[in-house]
Amino acid sequence: MTGILLRAALFILPSSIFISCSDFLDILPMNEVVLENYWTEKGDVTSVVNSCYETLESSDCLTRMGVWGELRSDNLRLGANVPNEINEILKENLLPSNEMCKWSRFYEAINRCNTVCYYAPQVQAIDPNYTEEEMRANIAEATAIRALCYFYLIRTFRDVPYSTRPSIDDSQQYVIPATPFNNVLDSLINDLEKVKGDAVRRYYTDDSANAYQNSSKITRIAIYALLADLYLWKGDWDNAIKYCDLVIDYKRAQYQEMIDREGNVNNIALFGNIPMILEKPIGSTVCGNTYNEIFGTGNSFESIFELYFSQNQSQQNSWITSYYGNNTNTMGRLSAPDFLAKDVALGTNNVFKKTDGRIYESTELTNSRYAITKFARRTVSYSTQNVNSEKDLNLTSSRRSGGDANWIFYRLSDMLLIKAEALIQKGADFYEPAFSLINIVNKRANDVTSTSRSDTLKLADYADSKASMEDLLMSERQREFMFEGKRWFDLVRLARRDGDNARLISLASRKYIENVNAIKIKLADPNIIYFPYFKGELKVNPLLRQNPAFDTGEDSELTK
Repeated sequence: MTGILLRAALFILPSSIFISCSDFLDILPMNEVVLENYWTEKGDVTSVVNSCYETLESSDCLTRMGVWGELRSDNLRLGANVPNEINEILKENLLPSNEMCKWSRFYEAINRCNTVCYYAPQVQAIDPNYTEEEMRANIAEATAIRALCYFYLIRTFRDVPYSTRPSIDDSQQYVIPATPFNNVLDSLINDLEKVKGDAVRRYYTDDSANAYQNSSKITRIAIYALLADLYLWKGDWDNAIKYCDLVIDYKRAQYQEMIDREGNVNNIALFGNIPMILEKPIGSTVCGNTYNEIFGTGNSFESIFELYFSQNQSQQNSWITSYYGNNTNTMGRLSAPDFLAKDVALGTNNVFKKTDGRIYESTELTNSRYAITKFARRTVSYSTQNVNSEKDLNLTSSRRSGGDANWIFYRLSDMLLIKAEALIQKGADFYEPAFSLINIVNKRANDVTSTSRSDTLKLADYADSKASMEDLLMSERQREFMFEGKRWFDLVRLARRDGDNARLISLASRKYIENVNAIKIKLADPNIIYFPYFKGELKVNPLLRQNPAFDTGEDSELTK
C-alpha cells in the first residue's frame, strides 16, 4: 500500500477469515465479497475495529512510534547492533530513502477506521442485534484511532495526505496533495468533538478481571486525553486545560470508588488533591511500586490508553525487545546518553536528583553504556534513603521473558503536565498552579510524601520568567516520559511555538560527542525538524512535494 493506494478490500478483513485466500478470492470480485458477504452483522464491525488496534501493535507501527517520537531527541544514542537506517537518523543523516520514513501501516490503520465509519451505519440498519448506541460507540472508537494515527503523521511529517473516505475497491486510488498541518489538526479536533459523547465511558468495573480493557481500548476518557494533547498543539490553552480537568476529575472519582469499595488503598495516595500511585506502598520500606504498576504490570490506575500485549499472543512489542533490550540481551539497539544517567546516585547529575527513582528504574550501566530498562523490566525494587552511591540503592529487578510490555499513549502524568504547559502559556498569573502540577509529578518520583523527605523543587527558582517555567516543564516531561516516544515531539512543539529551532538545538545536541557543530548547523533549518517523505511515495503520488530540507535534485524530478 504505497503512495496512499488505500485498498480496503485487500486488508480490511481480519487474517483469520482467509483460511484459503486464493480459492476464496477467485469466487467473487473483492468489492462484492466486502459489500455483500461481510458487512452484514455486528460481529463484522467488531472484528474490523479490533483489527485497527492490531495494526497499531504491528512491528512497523510500534517501531515508527518509537523512532519518530524519540530517536532524534536527546534521550537516545546507539546501543548494540544498530541497523543502518537507525544509525543514520542518530547521526542526523536522514534521507528520503530511509525505511523509517515509510508511513503505509499508519494509512492502513486509517483506512480500516474509515471503513468502520462508513459501513457501521449500514450494518446497524440490517442487524437488529446491533443497536444505534453500539454503532455510535464503534464509530467514536474508530474516529479516535484514526485521529491518533494522523496525529503521529503530522507531528512527524508536518503536512500529510488527509482523507476520511474509505477505499472500497481496487479502482480507487488516493493520489491527493498533502493537507497543511493546521488544517489536519483542526479536522481531528472537530471529528473528536462530534463523537466524544458516543464513546464508551468504561467497559468494566475496577474489580472485574477484565478491567484492564478500560485502558486498552478507546474510551471517552481516552478521547478527552487525546483532545487535550491536540488542543495543546493548536495553542488553545483553555480547551487543553478543560479536557485535562475532565480526565483528572474522572481519576478522582475512580479513586473514591476504590476507597468506598475497599475501605483502604495502600498503594495510591493524594498529592494535593490528585491521586497518584505511591513509590512506596503504605507499610513498605522500598521504592519501585510506581514502575511495577505502570510499566511492569501495565493498565494501572493511572493509565488512560495503552496498547495491551500478553505473553500468550503471537504479536509482541518488538520495539522494546529489539531496541531497549530483553532478558537475553540487556543492551538493545539503543542506549541512554551519559548526561541523563551518569553519577545520579552521587548527586552530581544535572537532570536527576539522586532521590529520583525514575532514572534507576529506566537505565542500567552495561559495558560503559547505559542500557534502557524501562518497559524491559518486569519488577524493580530499591531504596533512595541515604544514597551516596549506586550500591546504596540495593536495587534488585526482574526482566521480561518476552515482548509483553504494553505501549502507553496517555497516563495521568500526561494530563498534569499538559495542563501545566497550557497554564504557563496563559501568563504569570498561572505560574503557581502550573508549578504545583509539575511538583506533584516530581514529588511522587522522589518519594516526597507527608511522612518522608521535603520537596526538591521550589517555585521561587522558576517563577521569575516564562522561559524558566518552560524549562522546568520540559525538564520534568523528559524525566517522566523518557523512552516513551514523546521527547522529539516535545522539542518539535517547542520549536513551533518559539518560531525557531534554537532551544531544540540546545537540547537535542546534548547527546552528541562527535560532529556537534555540524549537527547544530544542520538542525538550524526550520524544515528539518520534520521527516522527509519516503522516496517511494513521491514516485506514485505526483501531488506530493518533498520537504525542502531534504529536496535533492533526484527527488525534485520525481515530483514533476
